[in-house]
Amino acid sequence: MSRKFDETVHFKINAEKDNYIKDVLENVYESLTEKGYNPVNQLVGYIISGDPAYITSYNDARNQIKKIDRNELVEELLTKYMEK
Repeated sequence: MSRKFDETVHFKINAEKDNYIKDVLENVYESLTEKGYNPVNQLVGYIISGDPAYITSYNDARNQIKKIDRNELVEELLTKYMEK
């Protein structure tokens, strides 16, 4: 199936994956905070660059976040932001 470049692509992450992403983000946020980093700045740096060095390895935060596609992270964050 070929797709035209002017079509909008729709996708949805299932609820189970939503919960997993939420749990990982909470762990990463807490881990960064506990280590004295600004978690928002570090997460933004990671999402923009893809460099996992922005995320501490403390509490396995780096390994957990690397298992999630960065596009899914952005979608989850934007969805939750727009719900509020």
